[in-house]
Amino acid sequence: MSRATQRATPAPRFPRKLLPPILLGAILNPLNSSMIAVALVPIALAFDAPATETAWLVSALYLATSVGQPLVGRFVDLYGPKRVFLVGSCLTMLAGVLGATAPNLGVLIAARVILGLATCAGYPSAMTLIRRVADRRGLPNPAGILTLISVTVQTIAMVGPAVGGLLVDLGGWRATLAVNVPLGIVCLLLGWWLLPRDERAPEEAAPSIRLLDWTGVVSFTTALTGVLLFIMQPGMPRLWALVLGIAAAAVFTVRELRTRTPFIDLRMLAGNRPLHATYVRAFAASVTSYSFLFGYTQWLEDGRGLTATVAGVALIPNFAIGLVTASVLGRRPQIRANLILAFSAQTVVAALLLATATDSPLWFLFLVAAVLGLPQGLIGLANQQALYHQAVPAALGASSGLLRTFMYLGAIVASALTGWAFGTRADTTGMHELAWCMIAASVLGLVLALSDGALHRLSVRLSRPAE
Repeated sequence: MSRATQRATPAPRFPRKLLPPILLGAILNPLNSSMIAVALVPIALAFDAPATETAWLVSALYLATSVGQPLVGRFVDLYGPKRVFLVGSCLTMLAGVLGATAPNLGVLIAARVILGLATCAGYPSAMTLIRRVADRRGLPNPAGILTLISVTVQTIAMVGPAVGGLLVDLGGWRATLAVNVPLGIVCLLLGWWLLPRDERAPEEAAPSIRLLDWTGVVSFTTALTGVLLFIMQPGMPRLWALVLGIAAAAVFTVRELRTRTPFIDLRMLAGNRPLHATYVRAFAASVTSYSFLFGYTQWLEDGRGLTATVAGVALIPNFAIGLVTASVLGRRPQIRANLILAFSAQTVVAALLLATATDSPLWFLFLVAAVLGLPQGLIGLANQQALYHQAVPAALGASSGLLRTFMYLGAIVASALTGWAFGTRADTTGMHELAWCMIAASVLGLVLALSDGALHRLSVRLSRPAE
């Protein structure tokens, strides 16, 4: 082929029409995870509920998401991303209606559970669809699309509290639930019109709902729920939950190793150590980032004495630096180098938090948020890119769901650590205790990145020019 012909042949590109439904579906979960933060106080006043009860509005969504991500990811692998995406859109609308009309806190918590399950559809559907389209079009490393998803999710997670505050000011706390109705409608329409039709799978590859490994699903859900209940309130009163979780985990393991069509193929995952490391790194990074989100924000208001508005402004550098970092460095094929840089920055941020005090100047508070923006923009994207290449293509949906499960496990641990550190008040002493926990998690992630030879080889392979 001549050089002129090569220049005339356009490089394969990802179809842009798929981006609106993919991006909108991916942001629903982080949006609802973060904007509830500013609605907790008015919800508590509306239902005369203590903080220990309204905290379940956060934990319920995280718990439902942690359990639902691998389950929904499995549905994506079996029935196709478009079908699952459309079902998730409908459930999002249902959760919005139920939450906006909730007569009591119990119904509102139930709406958050449905919302957590519904918004699980976006990420595994997006990852599976990207992989199928990339394979079909010969895109070996769709880093640009993965970067765009990561930047969008990071942006929404950071501006979520501001969006929630605007909704509360305009329509009260119910507006933070009601907004999911129009969002669900738009997702449904975009998914119906723009997403490609799911390929018809062989009969044996697409079992009916009845033939799905429900024993594995139930035992996995029970194991995860039991462990998470204990983590959220560790102590003797919740020891039964830990015992139940361990017993269910044993049942799950035996079941998945014996059944022909497992819910999560443990035999396949057992030999994939690079993927295991990616999951643990995601967990460690999530502990640090969510400890900052929950703990630092509370300390700014309670310990430092800032207003909610000023506290929100103090987090803007985090969002801005994270956005720039993901856009500039996110496309680099040096995944391992990005992770080393990111976890090092997380460790520095946690160390800076040890220097916080009630008289810390505003420039120092902005600096802390700005430094955290560096890992915020890199870690999620780097782990996402690693999983894309490490997971078996046929199980990419379930593998992507498990990545989110580990991230939300980290969020729940961060929530528990924040409660332990602060107790009744978000004071400076508690902030310093939380910072030490963040240092431990960040160092764990850094050690894993430094010692991961498989990740180094992947980075080298991706850095080579395409033949």
